[in-house]
Amino acid sequence: QFNKILELIESGKKEGAELQCGGGRHGDKGYFVQPTVFSNVTDNMRIAREEIFGPVQSIFKFKTVEEAIERGNATTYGLAAGVYTKDIDKALAVSNGLQAGTVWVNEYLSFSTLGLPFGGYKQSGIGRDSGEDGLKQFCEVKSVVIRSGNKQMI
Repeated sequence: QFNKILELIESGKKEGAELQCGGGRHGDKGYFVQPTVFSNVTDNMRIAREEIFGPVQSIFKFKTVEEAIERGNATTYGLAAGVYTKDIDKALAVSNGLQAGTVWVNEYLSFSTLGLPFGGYKQSGIGRDSGEDGLKQFCEVKSVVIRSGNKQMI
């Protein structure tokens, strides 16, 4: 994973994204990557199309909320999304429009709300972890219908 993250960071640099901070290994021991932020990222860049699973943030410009939703959904992935706004109506509209398993508003990667299901849409996973929905994958449902005399029991 360490090498894949560094490779994706290098692809961002080569494809023209502007490196704002980070972009390399952190320290000389272990497999740590510096928190990395790219700006002026375009939809066709590899760092925009792939799930990185590392400390890499890509910043995109957009003109309308509809455009942001459309571009956010134009991927084969949909694990999570983040929305930052002071307008709760926009936050709800974007959250409802995005095809993502979790949408954080005005924060990111907060798992303090235990019990909420976590999982992605599209190629970002099958099923859900946590909460009641997370238990369903360990259960098998069975229907039993019995007729006894004139009574039917379900």
